Amino acid sequence: MNHCPSRAPSLTLPALLAAAMLSLAAQPVRAADEAESAPRGPAVTVLKAAKFCFNNNVEVSGIMMARDETQVRPERQGAKVSEIMADAGDVVTAGQILARLTPPEGGSITVQAPVAGLISTSSAQIGAIAGGKGDALFTIIARSEYDLIGMVPVKDIARLQVGQPARIKIIGAGDVDGRVRRIAPTIEPNSQLGQVFIAITPARRFLVNASGRALIKTGQSCGIAVPLTSILYGSAGTVVQVVRRARIETRRVETGLMAAGQVEIKDGLVEGDIVVARAGALLREGDPVRPLTAAAEAK
Repeated sequence: MNHCPSRAPSLTLPALLAAAMLSLAAQPVRAADEAESAPRGPAVTVLKAAKFCFNNNVEVSGIMMARDETQVRPERQGAKVSEIMADAGDVVTAGQILARLTPPEGGSITVQAPVAGLISTSSAQIGAIAGGKGDALFTIIARSEYDLIGMVPVKDIARLQVGQPARIKIIGAGDVDGRVRRIAPTIEPNSQLGQVFIAITPARRFLVNASGRALIKTGQSCGIAVPLTSILYGSAGTVVQVVRRARIETRRVETGLMAAGQVEIKDGLVEGDIVVARAGALLREGDPVRPLTAAAEAK
């Protein structure tokens, strides 16, 4: 007996047509599902919460004062000023002749600068009597050294240490560098302010009693930061709007230092969180959004 291998029944034309129609009918359903899963809502610019280092500063306002002034007078009484060789505003060296005097019994006396520096005042006049009492012939700001002397709230005094760097803005002189030279050991009882002396480096010419403002760097804090525009302040506290799975999440945060348009986030965010760059009251918890990075938006 001969046995022929059996064949799988072939699909008939009606069956093929039915299968094709079912496939076509399923395509709109899949398209609808894809449309449902696609991001909806308004487009918002986002960025990642990233690490940033903030300088921990203490701000001090004060006035410029000469650190050390030396008054110059002749040793002998009754001599007349016969020649003036330096005047207020001159920078002199140690030992430089400032004036010549003529004593009553004749001869000549030279008045020399005991230290190098800037002559801040001079009372010398030709023919005037000079002596060891009364106004000094010359007053010299020793070594042309100045301090910014300012007052600091008691809560900030503990953060200050001798040697800390400072950046000082002086009216009429621009920005200069300085360092904390001395911190007063007492506090003014009524104002609860303490005095701090900031040495100006390097030495140069300033106007005594000019106003200045210093930022003393007391340390540095590095942590998570977001732009100031990402922060919302309201009755519910301080919040940041985060995008997660294409929806808005509102996070309460604890803020810290602020610099260069960035705000330190001490609690509430982790590095890499997707944050709305410009938070707004129109976005609410759970709202769908289409996140766009700042780089993509710029294109």
